[in-house]
Amino acid sequence: MKTTHSILKMYASTTDKIGAQLFYEYIVRRAKEEGISGVTVYRGIMGYGLSSQISSSRFWELTEKLPVKIEMIDETQKLKKFFTLIETELLNMGKGCLIILEPVEVIMHKSGKNS
Repeated sequence: MKTTHSILKMYASTTDKIGAQLFYEYIVRRAKEEGISGVTVYRGIMGYGLSSQISSSRFWELTEKLPVKIEMIDETQKLKKFFTLIETELLNMGKGCLIILEPVEVIMHKSGKNS
């Protein structure tokens, strides 16, 4: 039986928090604990969401509210289970976010050597 894979994408802001921890740091650490294959966090240079104004990166600002995207690819059922584990925290988070799950075809997933 062929295993199906998906990509879980989360869109939020670099300043959003779950408890005292930054949203994206919380998600990465929690994903690692739950055995998700890998996670990448991307910081955007400009964007906005349903309840926010346009934010953009300017080199003179030290603390910026910028868009952030978190992506993880793994088996679909594993990602759905992970979302279920964090759903309550996301719902209780004061800020908004967007989360999507899309099917993907994994054509190579090769581990490298630890250096």
